[in-house]
Amino acid sequence: MGAPVNDDLSQTLNDLDKLFEHRVRLAICSLLAQTDSINFARFKTLLEQTDGSLGAQLRKLEDAGYIAVEKSFDARKPVSWYSLTNAGRAALTTHLQAISALTAGV
Repeated sequence: MGAPVNDDLSQTLNDLDKLFEHRVRLAICSLLAQTDSINFARFKTLLEQTDGSLGAQLRKLEDAGYIAVEKSFDARKPVSWYSLTNAGRAALTTHLQAISALTAGV
């Protein structure tokens, strides 16, 4: 029989963010944490996603307030630039700390 789950482990599990369970959403925020902004086309190349799939993942992060989008035009073509918000950075940090705590004893 296993040991009972302690309150620290329970809190650590609660610190895992459901939005980051999808690898593309975690990758988007991890990439944005390393730079000021990334455009849609670059994300599409880096993450090897279709327009529809990538757009859906970006929208979920935007709806949660984790990323912000700025739309502009380049040679009459629309360009969407994404950046990590303070809330997104805090959520990513908490999530990654929880993963680190969970895997520390493995």
